[in-house]
Amino acid sequence: MEPTLDNISPGSDPKPPVIYRCKKCRRIVATEEHIVSHKRGEGQKCFKWKKRNSDLDVETPECSSIFVEPMKWMEAVGEGCVEDKLQCIGCKARLGSFNWAGMQCNCGTWINPAFQLHKSRMDECRV
Repeated sequence: MEPTLDNISPGSDPKPPVIYRCKKCRRIVATEEHIVSHKRGEGQKCFKWKKRNSDLDVETPECSSIFVEPMKWMEAVGEGCVEDKLQCIGCKARLGSFNWAGMQCNCGTWINPAFQLHKSRMDECRV
């Protein structure tokens, strides 16, 4: 029997899971299940007027970071800091930052609490 739209089960072709690795040492720092999703904001309209570009008609940019749950490898979180940088436990490269009071994503959405990892500092791999 050939596969058709009628006889394919919804879970038969799942997307491969995504993992995020430190670009410098390739250590796994997060997986798709650790990501805290958020609704995209309204872009420049959400920022204070001093932080806005002069051209407000630009499209909302793609988020340049991912926000994750606090994890064991985040040493500064375990030490009781309210906000600090997040460093790779393997090579000590700066991967992002965290703030229990929250941060604003570049899309304009406020995330609270925020554990932000910059996509430019990580490789996104599909397993």
